[in-house]
Amino acid sequence: MSSETIALSTVGRDARPIGERLHDWVVTVDHKRLGILYIVYALVFLVIGGIEAIIMRIQLVVPHNHFVSPQVFNRMFTMHGTTMIFFVAMPMLFGFATYLIPLMIGARDMAFPRLNAFSFWMTAFGGVLLYFSFIGGNGLYGAGNAPDVGWFAYAPLTARAFSPGHSTDFWTLALLTSGVGSIGTAVNFITTILSMRCPGMTLRKMPLLVWLNLIVGGMVILAVSPLTAAQIMLSIDRYLGGHFFDTQAGGSAVLWMHFFWIFGHPEVYILIVPAFAFASEIIPVFSRKPIFGYPVMVAATIAIGFISFSVWAHHMFTVGMSSNGTTFFTITTMIIAVPTGIKIFNWIGTMWGGKIQFKAPMLFCIGFLFQFLIAGLTGIMLGASPFDWQLGNSYFVIAHFHYVIVGGILFTIFGAFYYWFPKMSGRMYNETLAKWHFWLFLIGFHLTFDFMHIPGILGMPRRIYTYEPGRGWEIWNLIVTVGVFFQTAGVLAFVANLLWSLWKGEPAGNDPWDAWTLEWSTSSPPPDYNFAATPVVHSRRPLWDLKHPEDPDWKYE
Repeated sequence: MSSETIALSTVGRDARPIGERLHDWVVTVDHKRLGILYIVYALVFLVIGGIEAIIMRIQLVVPHNHFVSPQVFNRMFTMHGTTMIFFVAMPMLFGFATYLIPLMIGARDMAFPRLNAFSFWMTAFGGVLLYFSFIGGNGLYGAGNAPDVGWFAYAPLTARAFSPGHSTDFWTLALLTSGVGSIGTAVNFITTILSMRCPGMTLRKMPLLVWLNLIVGGMVILAVSPLTAAQIMLSIDRYLGGHFFDTQAGGSAVLWMHFFWIFGHPEVYILIVPAFAFASEIIPVFSRKPIFGYPVMVAATIAIGFISFSVWAHHMFTVGMSSNGTTFFTITTMIIAVPTGIKIFNWIGTMWGGKIQFKAPMLFCIGFLFQFLIAGLTGIMLGASPFDWQLGNSYFVIAHFHYVIVGGILFTIFGAFYYWFPKMSGRMYNETLAKWHFWLFLIGFHLTFDFMHIPGILGMPRRIYTYEPGRGWEIWNLIVTVGVFFQTAGVLAFVANLLWSLWKGEPAGNDPWDAWTLEWSTSSPPPDYNFAATPVVHSRRPLWDLKHPEDPDWKYE
């Protein structure tokens, strides 16, 4: 029996007692299992964060609604934002990178396997701490209050006078703990990529997913550190008599905003650059063409990494800064659009003239291209300080932000799921269900976030739990909420597809997409040791070299 057949026959059919199997997963240091743990963990929190979003949208569907109280709405708002950024998007993207990077560079594992496991469990513990606040918050309105200070936690909302009890402390400790895990993961990525590539894989021959995650690793170290410092300062303010953010004692509430957003805006790129990586691997395979402009793609990502640390204060135009500061951050916000736009041209250039296969991974990437273009255009609009002064605290910004996070990042994550699911599970997904997922989610996305721009332009403020009738917002909020239920139906189709495919899916084989990176050269799922022999690489498409040695057009040095 071949190794591939053995691997397939054991998927989901381990005969050992469940306790032994769970123990193996808990103590594992295998990068593949840890990658899957990250992904499953993020999926659980995706469902939780989605439920919180549904609660908020039901509350806003009509004026003067009393579905939830103002306090509960603020808690849902805080928990939804914190969950989606820190415990869905980051773990999901880390999970795919943890799984794929060693396979793509021909390595047996990450450079520091135990640090890899430690980083995952720190991140997991952070999410548990955050949600433990529901039973241990002991806030002003009774025991078990979740934090209600917004996912940005602006001072003085976090002061003990306005946030008694421990709910804010759970929020602070959750982010501190997960931040340690994120930094550990970033160090592991950088070390693995720089020191464990197989023979022949120079930096110029690395897959773009590996290149982009190398850049993300550096960004995580630089961005998460200020947030960690701010969390420590906030804890000192709350319990040791510090006054970093206490304006009545000489501190500065704006100082917290600077600390938060010097993390918060690079964080957007920490999340979107791995999404770029997914698109850069999927689009060439389903266009049957190599990526257009590989060196330019790498250079543009490096430029994004540097420039992203000089744009944070465009989140603070409405605070009131000096004219020089406002001008500087307006200019840098416009500049960062240039390397981002280059990438869009590269993806379109890759598709141009290709033999495009409209499978589910490609459909999600095409949706991403269109939606990220719109997100970039509205981002440039908000980067102009006079425009932002009018709409910076309106639902227009919420629509723009979700165009990036959902229309950009989540769409490519779904594409990555369908692309690498056969490799991780050994089974093919159901293409019909996948396309139902795509179209339901696409329709829901555009119903929700296209029409959310309109009440923002009409003056609907952010962070309100209800509103007065007669302001022209009612119909738009109704459409936005209807769109959320379409998205929910799409996610349900996605979950059903995963579960059905795990048990009933057709055997995938090693390389169902006729791809060219190294992960497709091993069995599906890969063995513990990844490769029986260390691969040797001669081009950017090493697997294609093995399958088609007679075709010189694919050999780009």
